[in-house]
Amino acid sequence: MKKGFFFIFVLVFSYTFSQNAAYVDSLEVSIKSLPKKQQLKAILEIPYDKFIGNISKSELLSKKAIDLAKELGDINALADAYIKLSLVYTYKDKREKKIIFNLKAIRIYEEIGEIEKAGYAYGELGFSIKHEDFKNALYYMRKGIQLLETLKNSNKVDATYDNYGILQGMLKRYDSAFYYHNKSLQIKKQNNDSVGIPYGYVHLATVNINLKKFNLAKKYIDSAHFIRLKRKDTYGITDNYVYYGDLYFAKKNYPKAISFFEKGYALSVKNNFQSLQKYCAKYLTEAYKANNDYKNAYKYIQIHQNLKDSTINAETNSRVARLQIEFETEKKEKEIAQQKEQLLKNELELKNKNLFTLILGFGILILGIILFGFYKRNQHKRKEFLNKLALKESQTYSKLQDQRLRISRDLHDNIGSQLTFIISSIDNLKFLTKKSNLQLQNKLSEINEFANSTISQLRDTIWAMNKNEITFEDLQSRILAFIEKAKTMTNNTQFVFNSTVKNSIVFSSIKGINIFRVIQEAINNTIKYANASKVFISISENETSLIFEIKDDGKGFDISTVEIGNGLKNMQNRIEEIGGQLTIHSNPNQGTTITISCIKNKTNAL
Repeated sequence: MKKGFFFIFVLVFSYTFSQNAAYVDSLEVSIKSLPKKQQLKAILEIPYDKFIGNISKSELLSKKAIDLAKELGDINALADAYIKLSLVYTYKDKREKKIIFNLKAIRIYEEIGEIEKAGYAYGELGFSIKHEDFKNALYYMRKGIQLLETLKNSNKVDATYDNYGILQGMLKRYDSAFYYHNKSLQIKKQNNDSVGIPYGYVHLATVNINLKKFNLAKKYIDSAHFIRLKRKDTYGITDNYVYYGDLYFAKKNYPKAISFFEKGYALSVKNNFQSLQKYCAKYLTEAYKANNDYKNAYKYIQIHQNLKDSTINAETNSRVARLQIEFETEKKEKEIAQQKEQLLKNELELKNKNLFTLILGFGILILGIILFGFYKRNQHKRKEFLNKLALKESQTYSKLQDQRLRISRDLHDNIGSQLTFIISSIDNLKFLTKKSNLQLQNKLSEINEFANSTISQLRDTIWAMNKNEITFEDLQSRILAFIEKAKTMTNNTQFVFNSTVKNSIVFSSIKGINIFRVIQEAINNTIKYANASKVFISISENETSLIFEIKDDGKGFDISTVEIGNGLKNMQNRIEEIGGQLTIHSNPNQGTTITISCIKNKTNAL
């Protein structure tokens, strides 16, 4: 019976998604015979849920709308088309493009006096940059709300209220979050907005999840899911799976969370919802880690890293920052121009006054022009200086990167090939050596093992050298990969890995490789000497430090009577070199714990 229900469930969803895709496909075909003005109107009036239900096709239609608006000279429709294309890039997680087209729309709306649409566009701009630039996100959203609240009965204020409630939740101001979500939901219900109401429900569910009111949160999510299924809302149904995943993840019911995140991930891949893909991959990583399934955790952390690298990098961040600065500068220059124009009008009005007033006014005007000239000149010099500085830094970085690549290539091509030759030669000697000469055979095996270990360490060094910096996720991936390798070295030891680090932490290449080497050495020592059945590797953080702990339940040793060897001394030296601290606690028959503590700086980077 369960299998039959599941089969029907799959058929319903397949039909739902094909219906949403078919709507946009059929529209594209049906408007071809219409006049260009009607084609433009039809594209701009595509319902929200249908529009985001077929993102790839909606992108093509939005670009067509832009071309039609330009050809027809319809400036208002052009701004609306820019907003449509910005929405496409929001769901495709193309950060720079969504901001470019949003800013283009705002410029037009402000020029033609479309206050309501400008307010909505400001709100969308703020919401779209909340994860990258929270301060400006709040600024733009408040500006949008101020514009919308100057109008009576605005049709767009409810969405902005709802999104602003999400930002309040991110600040953990849950009372404010409830206020704005409920304010938005009340407007949506008055307007019978069956697309917007589910968004209000799931946003209220998120606040209740944060407050650990799980039963109430589930009721809100169930209500949203019922409406979205009824509407055949492709994106909404995918989004709902993610919220179910959030709920069960917060309840620490990781198998159920994994089930919903997997469904959400599969549908977001199918429908090209890249922002949801990235979110699901991130939480599938955490859920699989919590479930001790490191193979799948490693799989999804790689997916998340690839999606993250494709949307967030230093070059994109720089371009987006310049876009916002140019936008704000342009607005300020317009304000200065308006002020200058007003000043000239005032001067004309003063012509009828006495000569002294006229001379004084003329002097003020000249002084203002001189000061403005100095200001522009200094601004130009400052910009020129910053450009030269950026160029010099870029050239220095490029040279450093070239040296790193050359050294790592030399290591790989020369030393790596020589070690491989040594290993091959040893294998040949072992084959030629008489089996009776056991002492020589054993010695050759030791040399072979040492050479293989050296190659492995060489690869890790080349990995670190090829990076200017190492992210925490990259280091964690390396540790997980090594744990998988360690499992093949012993059949009697179980490995348990756990990480509670939430902040985005970046290491220098030297610090990253030192930490990895010490963890690697600690695990190898445990396998060789501890005779342990379980090894626990955990990573945590507090306000000032990042803490790595390797703990086993092996035979242990008496620290006061055992002389510390070169291996432990090397581990201690590596951690002291990066300004950290390494401690070892052990007693006979009570296992061994090695703790690495590294101080975090103000930017959460080591």
